Amino acid sequence: MKYIPVNERLFTINRKSFVSRLKPNAIAIFHSTDEYPRSGDQSFLFKQNPDFFYLSGIDQEQSILVLFPDCPNPLYKEVLFLRQTSEHIAIWEGHKYTKEEARATSGIQTVLWLQDYDSVLHSIINYAESIYINTNENDRYVHTVPYRDLRMYEALRLKYPLHRYERSAPILRDLRVVKSDIEIELTAKACGITRDAFIRVLKFTKPGVTEYEIEAEIIHEFVRQRATGHAYNPIIASGNNANVLHYVENNQPCKDGDVILLDFGAEYANYNADMTRSIPINGRFSKRQRDVYNAVLRVMKAATAMLVEGTIWNEYHDEVGKVMESELIGLGLLDKHDVAKQDPKAPLYKKYFMHGTSHHLGLDVHDYASRYKPFEVGNILTCEPGIYIPAEGLGVRLENNILITKGGNIDLMADIPVEAEHIEEIMNS
Repeated sequence: MKYIPVNERLFTINRKSFVSRLKPNAIAIFHSTDEYPRSGDQSFLFKQNPDFFYLSGIDQEQSILVLFPDCPNPLYKEVLFLRQTSEHIAIWEGHKYTKEEARATSGIQTVLWLQDYDSVLHSIINYAESIYINTNENDRYVHTVPYRDLRMYEALRLKYPLHRYERSAPILRDLRVVKSDIEIELTAKACGITRDAFIRVLKFTKPGVTEYEIEAEIIHEFVRQRATGHAYNPIIASGNNANVLHYVENNQPCKDGDVILLDFGAEYANYNADMTRSIPINGRFSKRQRDVYNAVLRVMKAATAMLVEGTIWNEYHDEVGKVMESELIGLGLLDKHDVAKQDPKAPLYKKYFMHGTSHHLGLDVHDYASRYKPFEVGNILTCEPGIYIPAEGLGVRLENNILITKGGNIDLMADIPVEAEHIEEIMNS
């Protein structure tokens, strides 16, 4: 890992919170992410299962966590199983956790090698009444691959058919969405790295550079500051490319007079930033570009003010839609008489602003959370309105990351330039 080790207190507290919600005499099993093949003899870079990391801090493949708070043998109340290294593995793959390092990282005292998993589990599982299995229940995920947790569940169900099987995901959905102080610090660190990359881009961008050169400037700054890399595939969308919401080709030249939409964020210690800015390639907004930009900025500020404890997801998006309607009328993109007669179920503003305003942020960029639970203190959400006008070759989106606190919120990206004048000043300095 490139990042500085995380305080193990985070993972110890997370485990205590999780097991406190288990049924009596229950055992919970978590697996690290699969290693996915990239080609005939290569795998994609390993990315840890966020739930596994949340509970253990272990950032390594082929690992298993077992939590059994009521285990009659105190040694196995929490156990971490790791792949045992060897001279061959050390030469070909590099360093793996020692048992001592794993204890220091996770706060778990019983650390065993993976070859002991089956025998240890069998010695304790029959004293449990329920077995909690972790599955991916993020409602943005469409299941197509039988990932490790599901495969292991099928094997357990055949071997231990009379146990009750329970879901870990509903517990984690409530826990992960409320960020602790350490998680907020890690997210703020990711935001700070993202800020520095953006300022680097402001000083680099000019007519004639390519989208991929801008992408290269971003990843240079990320890795230089110990980020793992991109939190998600970056969107570097100049001109009309900005009207493709998930444009990731990043292969076009940047033309004089166009605006470029930049949607990127750093990943640091598995926590993510998610920022969007729209900047003039030549360093100066035209009047029309500035008018659209400032309209989006006003919507962003109004929406940010709504991100407080107790806000209801759907009501929030409806209110943001009303603000956007007013701005689109002011830009001449909507007619107020047509808006007055519109079908409320198909508001006209969605022609120019077709996506949601916010999503939760954390170990997943679109973090695991309930759409039906009011916002809580400790939630981190994005705020990302946009206006997209294909007929004008112009798309503008702005996005910051907002922490909900008692009595208000904190913009974790408040120090990232967003006012049009500030952006122009840096680009022309």
